Amino acid sequence: MPFDAVFLSAVADELRAQTLTCRVDKVQQPERDTVILHLRAPGMSARLLLSASTNHPRAHLSTRSFENPAQPPMFCMLLRKHLTGGRLSAITQPPMERLLDFSFECTDELGESVQKHLILELMGRNSNLILTDGTGRVLDCLRRVDFEMSAERQLLPGLYYRLPPTQGKRSPFETDADMLAQLLCAQTGQKQFDAWLLDTFGGISPLLCRELAFRIFGDVDTDIAALSQDAKQQAAFSLHEQFSALADGKKTPVLLVKQDRPWDFTCIPIAQYGGFVRCELQQGFSQLLDSFYGERDHAERLRQKTQAMRKLLTNLCNRTARKLALQKKELAGTHDRERLRRLGDIVTANLHAIARGQSRLRAVDFYDPDMQEIDIPLNPALSPQQNAAKFYKDYQKAKTAERVLTEQIARGETELDYLESVLEALSRAESERDIQQIRAELADGGYLREQTQKKRMKLPPAKPMQFRSTEGYTILVGRNNQQNDMLTTKLAEKGDLWLHAQKIHGSHVIIVCAGQTPSDQTVTEAMTLAAYYSQSREGQNVPVDYTRVKNVKKPNGAKPGMVIYDRYATGYVTPDAALAEKLKVEKS
Repeated sequence: MPFDAVFLSAVADELRAQTLTCRVDKVQQPERDTVILHLRAPGMSARLLLSASTNHPRAHLSTRSFENPAQPPMFCMLLRKHLTGGRLSAITQPPMERLLDFSFECTDELGESVQKHLILELMGRNSNLILTDGTGRVLDCLRRVDFEMSAERQLLPGLYYRLPPTQGKRSPFETDADMLAQLLCAQTGQKQFDAWLLDTFGGISPLLCRELAFRIFGDVDTDIAALSQDAKQQAAFSLHEQFSALADGKKTPVLLVKQDRPWDFTCIPIAQYGGFVRCELQQGFSQLLDSFYGERDHAERLRQKTQAMRKLLTNLCNRTARKLALQKKELAGTHDRERLRRLGDIVTANLHAIARGQSRLRAVDFYDPDMQEIDIPLNPALSPQQNAAKFYKDYQKAKTAERVLTEQIARGETELDYLESVLEALSRAESERDIQQIRAELADGGYLREQTQKKRMKLPPAKPMQFRSTEGYTILVGRNNQQNDMLTTKLAEKGDLWLHAQKIHGSHVIIVCAGQTPSDQTVTEAMTLAAYYSQSREGQNVPVDYTRVKNVKKPNGAKPGMVIYDRYATGYVTPDAALAEKLKVEKS
């Protein structure tokens, strides 16, 4: 993503216009590399997100709510101590650097005015967030860098902050047309124009370099070595105009959409992709970044946090499925047990014709209507009577195996169904609380051992998701099996409506009727939620069953979330994310 110095300068301009003179009301650190500053001013409030993520470092205002960890990190406590109540006085960016310096006017313990700086470095895997005092001395940082990690630049409490070392590249905004011509003429070897821009000038992304090449030459593959001297002079003049427009012109938040999905973003309209990529103007840079990164960043963090549990559940599902396949194969072998009894009868009827040590018996099958002769294998080490008894014994073993295997297969299928339901609930987890509840459920079931080495403060359990239908009915949706149990067996009244996607894993949905009968519109909206919060979220015409809660029963000893129901009706709906967002009244 082209979060280069040019784009960052546009973000900084927008932040200055919206946040200067605001005071820090609260400080959050929802993730190890993300800090949220709650800013307030007369008549306005905002959340300033500062992320030093190695994958998506950024700074922008956010409208999203963030969940606090049970115990705030030390860096968060330090920021609260130094910045709470401070006024944001300046936001500066060194020329063509991917760095923002947020200056705060604060008050120390003695009531005297002091200055603090919160510096965000957006440099990929070296991204960092550093707090310094007014003299530039480092108070602390998200990622401490000692002498072993870097011999050139250390970031440790007590040291003075120094800017990151430059890459020795020129500033595109401080290079005139004559110098551009000299640099182009000095390039005699083969090199594409966009690659030359990227290697020569700092602070511009590959996307921007390709776009400049396209605007000057009409394509992105122009080789400088193939240009004449006059062409290079003309290219230098055009490049200087483009640089001047970037420096002085108004930058616009542009979302690049590819195949109807957000693909990239920039601060100028992009023409190099023709009709393959669509440019959509956004209301602001913060709105652009918040929508572009918000969902994918949240999903990525949840994926990382649930990775171990997903691996465990996947392995358990695979193991249970393999065991079931073997048991079903073994069960199929018991279906021919009647033949063993018949062979025992034939051997018993022909004991007089069998000599000890005989390995085969050829006799008439009196169970065959045609009375055909058959060959019966015998064990030479056994007597004729023992051979007959072995057929009867094998028959009894097969009969017992059928009963035992049938019971084991039923238990295995129930367990596999339950494990798949937990895996599906894990894919719908929206917060750390959801993950914690699923982890506790697995621990209660003996599938997961709780780690006692780390005594963490437990977050309060998440509540079921709450929605409000268009007609005003409350609709509750379980987040996981434990919440499904609680909703159906404890919270819901017998007259409430219960909904669930048919024959697939998903949430229990309750329409709180309060003695009334909801209309078809409310039922349809609840069915849509049941389909959306199920395995068929991406499907169409999903069958959803609905009935009164009094018709839903939880069998004794059943796994969490497992119920049976009767006297139900079925409707077909298509999951709708927009409707779920519209009806939702409580954020997790």
